[in-house]
Amino acid sequence: MTYPVYEDLSGKTVFITGGGSGIGATFVSAFATQGARVAFVSLSADPAKEVCNSVERQTGARPLFIQCDVRDVEALKQAVNEARSRFGPIEVLINNAARDDRHDVEDYSAEDWDNALATNLRPHFFTVQACLDDMKKGGGSIINLGSNSAILGLAGYASYVTSKAGIVGLTKALARELGPHNIRANVLVPGWVLTDRQRDLWASEEAIEECLAQQSLKRTVAEEDVANSALFLASDASGMITGQSLIVDGGRV
Repeated sequence: MTYPVYEDLSGKTVFITGGGSGIGATFVSAFATQGARVAFVSLSADPAKEVCNSVERQTGARPLFIQCDVRDVEALKQAVNEARSRFGPIEVLINNAARDDRHDVEDYSAEDWDNALATNLRPHFFTVQACLDDMKKGGGSIINLGSNSAILGLAGYASYVTSKAGIVGLTKALARELGPHNIRANVLVPGWVLTDRQRDLWASEEAIEECLAQQSLKRTVAEEDVANSALFLASDASGMITGQSLIVDGGRV
């Protein structure tokens, strides 16, 4: 896909969590095509290395992949430090990593709950903490990935929905507190993006038809649709936008 060009993103250092597959991998590619210096973390090494190979073939620049479990806060902070050492101060942070594992209410344990929030919400705060000194010096853009599952109140994964709702509150608090340092924080809220994981696990023909019936726009949301909005929120084109939620779901109600 050919993306709009945001010239101010060229040369910027971008740190992305969950960049080894799905929407995150598309973020890596989209920012690399802008000339940004992209570092990302992912739990699985082999898919992430293929992302690096693909982006290098496409752009001539190789992203920096750091294997990391985002539940490990110290390892996550070390990954930010490694990215900074390689590419310079972090100017754009995209908190994308998440697991939308399904579960019921009755049999879900406290350990399961804590593990879900440790993946889907807690890292968003601590990556910001790790990038804060960089952004205080020159401003920055924080993009936290939400989900329209929290807007719609979808059933079957209450811990995920709770995490995504919490991201909205966290982002508003960050926008208010960090705005005096010229640091912006926004939520990017995708609808149902049919990544390989979604197609493998949940995207039956009937489920897709039901989703499209609820959307105003009658096509499925693609990874590139979300990446286009991330480029906008990262660039100076959105320079006076902060504390907001940008919903990319085809108008689903």
